[in-house]
Amino acid sequence: MTNRTGRTLCAIATATLAAGALFSGAVQADGEAGEHVEAMHEHIDTYVSDARAMTETASGLADAYAGGEAADPQALIDKWESVKLHAAIETTAATIYASIWQGIYGVKEAIEKERPDEAVREQVDALDHALWQGVGAVRLAAMQQKRGGGPGGDDARGHGASGPVATIGEIEHNLDRVVAEYAEGETKEAKELVHSTYMERFEGIEGLLIEQDAELVEALEKDFNVTLPRLIDQGAELSELRGAVDAMKEKLERAEGLAAKAGGDKEEVF
Repeated sequence: MTNRTGRTLCAIATATLAAGALFSGAVQADGEAGEHVEAMHEHIDTYVSDARAMTETASGLADAYAGGEAADPQALIDKWESVKLHAAIETTAATIYASIWQGIYGVKEAIEKERPDEAVREQVDALDHALWQGVGAVRLAAMQQKRGGGPGGDDARGHGASGPVATIGEIEHNLDRVVAEYAEGETKEAKELVHSTYMERFEGIEGLLIEQDAELVEALEKDFNVTLPRLIDQGAELSELRGAVDAMKEKLERAEGLAAKAGGDKEEVF
């Protein structure tokens, strides 16, 4: 059995070889949005197979790590970016999509930081749970799509918001997208989404909320304009950004209750 240092060196070597193989020829990533998302009900079996392939890849990494062998977590990211399930969940279930990325990076960080084998297994289990939640969401969205209801899923949540309560739902949805963009390395897009959500959505309801709880509004303004942008700029760990977003969601739940109590779901306040 190799020691942890040897394991890390092996992983680096494996990553180098994998990179060479990746660029040895042009590869079309199935994970990119394609025609299959227009008829998801015809591809359910593929999505299920993709989920199984993801769990097998994650479990294989955990087994290799436990056995003192090279365990390159980049293989898990590459797998996720190549499967059709990626685009299907991204299109229909933004919240779960973000959770899957969090699970992937949970496995990655646990391996790279040489945490105990049990900690790696816990992250693999969390990823597995999120993946199968995603498959369930895609199944539901596919049924709705087949009936002519559009993609469906929580990706549609909050679109066309007609009042503060609905707008808060849209804000929460966008925050999940921020986490997903950041996980994919799209830091510029993540930061722009934070800014546009604040300017185009939150500012439209803060007048009503200030009347109910000015301190809550001030705290959320700080989150939008300081906390999240700073974490993104600092290259914080995904789990830290996710934690900040979850804390914001708790505040937004309080805001939603205040808006509903004030009857603010009847019209937008600008």
